[in-house]
Amino acid sequence: MQTTAIHRQHLRGPVPLVHLVLKQFVQPGDRVVDATCGNGKDTVLLAELVGENGLVVALDIQESALERTAARLQEAGLSRRVTLLAAGHEEMVRLIAVPLSAVVFNLGWLPGGNRQLVTRPETTLPALDSALHLLQPGGVLAITCYPGHDGGDTETEAVLAWAATLPAQQFHVWRMGQLNVSAAAPFCLIIQNGTHTDVP
Repeated sequence: MQTTAIHRQHLRGPVPLVHLVLKQFVQPGDRVVDATCGNGKDTVLLAELVGENGLVVALDIQESALERTAARLQEAGLSRRVTLLAAGHEEMVRLIAVPLSAVVFNLGWLPGGNRQLVTRPETTLPALDSALHLLQPGGVLAITCYPGHDGGDTETEAVLAWAATLPAQQFHVWRMGQLNVSAAAPFCLIIQNGTHTDVP
């Protein structure tokens, strides 16, 4: 009797959890943004999800991040679905004009890069405001926070304070993280634009 192996994703850390959420909300033909493309893992997933008729816009201020992301996309055969922009995420509202079904932020530093070059509240908070402005009804904003590095705790506190002020009638705000890890471990926020949707 032949058996079929079932691959079960391990939910170690917040990024796999964010990917599960994205798989539920991003559909073929959608327009999405990776606001901090880093090494390109989120960008590749988004490119897979939007399909041939969708579009991913991926931003980063580091040339090395854009190069790594471009290489991953090329290897996966997904380059034509993605526009890479050398820009900070705070410029999103100026660069992107279409309604978005998802925006992804992976805060902190570029893995394998300069750990002194990190995201900061003064640019992250305006970028988050822009993301909500561009998010279509039912769309999701996924934010992975890293409080454990130098300056990460300050940024995390600022992001949490910002999210806590969002009107509950318009936005569904969820915080998700592992309980059996350090208090400084990363976690994610999922924010859905709940206006004009069937979500109760």
